[in-house]
Amino acid sequence: MSIVESENLTDNEPDHIPVVPSAPMGNGDSIPTAFDPKQLRAGRLKRLRAMMEDQGYAALVLFDPNNQRYATGSRNMFGYFLRNSTRYIYVPLEGPIILFEYPGSAHVSTWLETIDEARTSKVVWSAVNQRDGMSSDPFGIEIAELVEEHGKGNKRVGLDRCALNHARALEAQGLDVYDCMQDTLHCRRIKTPEEIACLAQSMAASEASVAEVEAAIKPGISENELFAIMYGEVIKGGGEFIETRLLSSGPRTNPWFNEASDRKIRPGELVALDTDTIGCHGYYSDFSRTFHVGPGKPTAYQCELYRMAYDQVHHNMGLLKPGISYREIAEKAWKIPERFIDRRYPSIIHGVGMHGETPLVAHHADFDRFSKDGILEPGMVVSVESYIGEVGAADGVKLEEEVLITETGIEKLSRYPFNEALLNKEV
Repeated sequence: MSIVESENLTDNEPDHIPVVPSAPMGNGDSIPTAFDPKQLRAGRLKRLRAMMEDQGYAALVLFDPNNQRYATGSRNMFGYFLRNSTRYIYVPLEGPIILFEYPGSAHVSTWLETIDEARTSKVVWSAVNQRDGMSSDPFGIEIAELVEEHGKGNKRVGLDRCALNHARALEAQGLDVYDCMQDTLHCRRIKTPEEIACLAQSMAASEASVAEVEAAIKPGISENELFAIMYGEVIKGGGEFIETRLLSSGPRTNPWFNEASDRKIRPGELVALDTDTIGCHGYYSDFSRTFHVGPGKPTAYQCELYRMAYDQVHHNMGLLKPGISYREIAEKAWKIPERFIDRRYPSIIHGVGMHGETPLVAHHADFDRFSKDGILEPGMVVSVESYIGEVGAADGVKLEEEVLITETGIEKLSRYPFNEALLNKEV
């Protein structure tokens, strides 16, 4: 049996610090939660280099922290590098992978078998000089030298994110520069077995955080207090951060996308949340639930909204299978009653991996504006969305499930129970 090691460790001897695997998910579940971290990293890098060969890249220069982690397992000051393109990783089709790191922090990643060499970044102080030749010219020269050494005459280089002057600096050295973000996302759409195990662990921890939130719901507690409980439990469970603050109550549940505030909840209201969690091992957990605040029972209108959202999610989950096209999903999706169309959720499904990923399947009326056609494939993980609320009403209901596309259909990753009272069932 494999042990699980966190990719978040910064110790230079991580093999000596195993993390106990979480328990199987039960119910005859075929989704494993134990994995070998070296196999996780090797599988992702293999997929990335297969994409590079297919698209004709000599090398990629990865600035996006998610792509860096996908290629190597390396993470450092994640939030900082989401806004500062001062750390980059050179990944050639053939040859050594080189980390260009923030000064003094290379030891965080050099224990990884995927990092062959570490150098100091040429573009460290992004807020000061990233937009002039002081940083971009040396950056371009150094990358061009590496491509000359390892590219076998191929000068096609992919950049996923950078300042304009860095792309121009590479072009000035005679390289053919292309935006590779869509190529990397397309590569990442199919999850390896080890990635699926990471997603299962992340989901289990996220569900535990939502359980603590549900247990704390009572009149007088604020949205911010509930969100703090969820965030704290995410960190306790080995997670990293929550991308959004989507936890709202009462009249703030309609329309959706109101962020947690200091509003105190009252009896008889709804509380809705979306996890949007970058969880353990850097993998996303994305499901939504809506709860009723006691004492007392929910109103008939609240139950009507909840039942529609529940039916929408389950009807659309029933469509999912390998080989179905995104357009066909949009065409066959649950028909939203007219009075709820204006506040429909933007997507029917979206991909899940290290964050919300490709594909995004919009509603039929919006498909050509927001979506590009494709097909579901085994190994994809997607979240199935619903929001039901109407203009002029006080309440809205948000529900969402996360599922794995299998060879024959789907298997649910999210297992958090739905609210029996709002489904109008006997508890």
